[in-house]
Amino acid sequence: MSSKPTLQTNPRGIPQAPFIDNVEEHVGGPDAEVESALRQFQEAIAKYRYMELNLNTRKKALLDKIPDIEKTLSMVQFLKDKREGKLKAKTDDELEDDDDESSGAGSSSQTTTFELNDTLYAEAEIDTTEDIVYLWLGANVMLSYTQEDAIKLLTEKLTAAKTSLTNATEDLEFLREQITVMEVNTARCYNWDVKRRREKRLAAEAAEGSSKA
Repeated sequence: MSSKPTLQTNPRGIPQAPFIDNVEEHVGGPDAEVESALRQFQEAIAKYRYMELNLNTRKKALLDKIPDIEKTLSMVQFLKDKREGKLKAKTDDELEDDDDESSGAGSSSQTTTFELNDTLYAEAEIDTTEDIVYLWLGANVMLSYTQEDAIKLLTEKLTAAKTSLTNATEDLEFLREQITVMEVNTARCYNWDVKRRREKRLAAEAAEGSSKA
């Protein structure tokens, strides 16, 4: 009892396009019609192109998203480093002179600008002694995190986004190869049908000529 051949896929489950080496065998014999085979090839190409469109959209979104995550991670790391430095200095001040520290010696804030939209920025003062940051999570949701937790979350998101970008790039290359294979299959099937029709016509003309002779 014969078993169906295993469908080959790439690591993300995209099916591999089979190369049709023997067109006659694939369509079902020398007198079989090729329309159904050609239709199947075109349907497969359409599905591959649809996946390609979705992956290109996903890749573009990731290319926009990764720099934003990197910029946010860099800022949170900067605030963490600055806070830890000030906390250490604050501890030293307390050991030497607690009164000087409580009187406000040294700056505990950082002046910066933040982006409101693509062309509009505002100035703000950040309390660098605070261990809390607020992150936008999308869908108008903002949550507070400790700096350590925020760095962990952003690092995980950055790693996941870069992995997704690598996978999307590999899948797009794989899809282009499969589209090419199916286009070659279509051309081979069409050419085989043209050749078969020509041979039949020539054979019929030769038979007609010999009967007249």
